[in-house]
Amino acid sequence: MGGVLELVIVMLIIAGVAFAPLGYFIYMYTQKNGEPFGDIEPHGDSESPLLNAVEKVINKVKAKLSA
Repeated sequence: MGGVLELVIVMLIIAGVAFAPLGYFIYMYTQKNGEPFGDIEPHGDSESPLLNAVEKVINKVKAKLSA
């Protein structure tokens, strides 16, 4: 019986560690009015040389395919 009790305690500790990030995320989400990481910039609005280069390549491929 002692082995089963030890196993249950160890499993509860492992489950607590595994679900701690989820609990923290839910806590932060409820604290900041639905914004878990505060006021962040939406994706795609920031300028990036890599994104600009990829966009140029995509536009060239589209032009080649449409012609």
